[in-house]
Amino acid sequence: MSITASHSFTPLAGIRVLDFSHVIAGPFATFLLAQLGADVTKVENANGGDVMRRTARGREGFVALNAGKSSLALDLGSEQGRQHALELAATCDVFVDNLRPGVLERFGLGFEAVLALNPRVVYCSISGFGRGAPAWRGRPAYDHVVQAATGMAYMAGNEGDPPIKTGFPVIDSATGLLAAFAILAGVRDSERTGRGMLLDISMASAGMQLMYPMTCDALTHGATPPRQGNQGYSGSPSADFFRTRDGWLAIGANTPGQLLALLEALGLGQLARDPALFNPPLERSGLPAFVRSLDPGALKEALAAALADGLATELEARLSACGIPAARLRNIAEFAAESRDNGSLETIELRDGDAAVLSPGLGFQVRTGR
Repeated sequence: MSITASHSFTPLAGIRVLDFSHVIAGPFATFLLAQLGADVTKVENANGGDVMRRTARGREGFVALNAGKSSLALDLGSEQGRQHALELAATCDVFVDNLRPGVLERFGLGFEAVLALNPRVVYCSISGFGRGAPAWRGRPAYDHVVQAATGMAYMAGNEGDPPIKTGFPVIDSATGLLAAFAILAGVRDSERTGRGMLLDISMASAGMQLMYPMTCDALTHGATPPRQGNQGYSGSPSADFFRTRDGWLAIGANTPGQLLALLEALGLGQLARDPALFNPPLERSGLPAFVRSLDPGALKEALAAALADGLATELEARLSACGIPAARLRNIAEFAAESRDNGSLETIELRDGDAAVLSPGLGFQVRTGR
């Protein structure tokens, strides 16, 4: 699978990755490693390969996650296939597994077996719930199942709403990012110490990392945060989504200075001195803090009324120029096109035969010093 990139940032050149992963989480991790220059060999079942080759949209989903890797079809049920896999495992730097728990162990490709062949191997095992709890170790999992198990589905929406799944495979993507991060650390440690290791990456732990502040509060105090709908997590009444004439506008006026600027921009400056809303009056001076109001509902109603007759596009530009975080609500295609055109998002072309995909690649841009 070929890849056309606009940079040559390859710090992992020379690192050999043997990739027994499929679908999203594992392949995303190894895709990132390949983008950084690693030599990734993707091993697929000879009887059909990765299910992402046959999605409703064709092979594009597969290409987006696997371009830049070499592909190898093996039948581990045959002695020849198993021996080939063992030979590759003996010489790789990184071994990645996100097959069903126990599958590779049955073919002599579990951590202990690979470590015996390759004492410096960084073996990354990706599963739904990790290896730590025997009762959970073998449980199968998908993104939405882990969102349900970890409490993420009770983070969105408002109190009293049914559980709401995040509208994209957030757990899968986060697991891939976490695995790539762990692998980089593992490779560095293996180079430094000469020791191999098992990296136990779970989808559940990735979900808890995404909810990190709430996770800490839950672990420390057994606390569950209230559901806030579109309200910003700061709790400031001026951090929310507001309807305008041509759509929705997100505003993040979290601090007194930001709220004062917002009120002035909307012609509502007198509200900063309204004793029913603020006592003492709202001021820019003082220590940094999140805005609180004596009557947050009334403040939000006043803001909503002032914004209702405006245009989201015009308000976004005007408020941003005043230092007020604001964004018109776009769909993903709108934002992708706009950010690609204005240069804030760097894209690369991934291609496999007649299947071509534009990708955000690593997600960051690299500029080297002279």
